[in-house]
Amino acid sequence: MIETQKSLTDLIVTETPHIKDNQSIKKIMRFVILALIPSNMYAVYLFGIDALIILCVSVLSAAAAEALFQLFLKKPLSLFDGSAVITGLLVAMNVPAGLPVWIVIVGSFFSIIIIKQLFGGLGFNIFNPALAGLAFINAFWPVEMTTKVGNITQTIANEWPLYNISFGPFFTGNINGYPGEASIFLLLAGTVFLLINKIINWHIPAAFIGTTAIFMLLYYAVTEFAYPVAGTLMQLFSGGFLICALFMATDTVTSPITRKGMIIFGIGCGLLTSIIRLWSDSGAVCFAVLIMNATVPMIDRYTRPRVFGR
Repeated sequence: MIETQKSLTDLIVTETPHIKDNQSIKKIMRFVILALIPSNMYAVYLFGIDALIILCVSVLSAAAAEALFQLFLKKPLSLFDGSAVITGLLVAMNVPAGLPVWIVIVGSFFSIIIIKQLFGGLGFNIFNPALAGLAFINAFWPVEMTTKVGNITQTIANEWPLYNISFGPFFTGNINGYPGEASIFLLLAGTVFLLINKIINWHIPAAFIGTTAIFMLLYYAVTEFAYPVAGTLMQLFSGGFLICALFMATDTVTSPITRKGMIIFGIGCGLLTSIIRLWSDSGAVCFAVLIMNATVPMIDRYTRPRVFGR
């Protein structure tokens, strides 16, 4: 009896849900950073000093924003959990090489301070910080954000007859888009790495990419475009689409927790991305996922599994 009472006093009682896992925030962030490093290194190799400057400025400004905010409010520093570094990496991957560095700094500060810290820090933010920062600079500086990339849908419609598109460069070295999507192969390799280590699930990327592909294929078929399959692939390989679908829409904090909810979320992202791209290409993927981020609590509520026994 005495031994039983002693063992009960050693129990640690916490709030639900009582889930035990060997994953930790630092471990998850470390794996995501490792998955993103090859794409970023290759982007620097292809785009040169411009991409390197953007990358360094974005990461350092995101880290500085988090440290300064927490020091000012005398909060515990969370800089070394790696989340701010990931935000900086993702922002850098989705802006044109050569973008004025002050715009990158504004985007990173907005991501960390307004979207992440003011909502309560990591785990409490409703919207993906990197996406929100990108949407912010897309809204205020659309010309600078699209000068080198252009409007994807208009490019496909207007300039297609002028040249023959080879999809090889998208896998081995695309220098016409954002630095982060310079190699689709490296993005897919990073995704496989995260899937193997169970950092992300396949449901959101599959639903997101599949919905967008079907929508665009139908659109080009209905409009009698000469190359519907090639046009669809161009939509998927450009404008930061795959970076967002594979690494940003899958953010654990801002995406649904149920498998059914993940599929609904991915379908919604795909539909909104397709519609916004056909209407106004600037920041289409960012705004689509941010809108779906706002619906996550509702999706989780209506897709939660039935209580056992009921």
